[in-house]
Amino acid sequence: MRVLYFAWLREKTGVGQEELSPPAEVNTPRALAAWLAGRGPGHAAAFANMALIRCAVDREFVDLDATLGGAAEVAFFPPVTGG
Repeated sequence: MRVLYFAWLREKTGVGQEELSPPAEVNTPRALAAWLAGRGPGHAAAFANMALIRCAVDREFVDLDATLGGAAEVAFFPPVTGG
């Protein structure tokens, strides 16, 4: 699975994307974020406040509690504002 990080999430994790194989029990974006937070202090800081994070699975916006299924790509980013 490819995991993409945008904006300040990329800055905190130190990477724009990673190729990962999370364990089978990581089956929602929220669970993935919790698993990623255990990868180190940068990831922990990025996912410290899930209320500030949005997600897309295979390029479709989803709720953080949606099922990942066989997702090839998961993207995490801050809320998008218009102007």
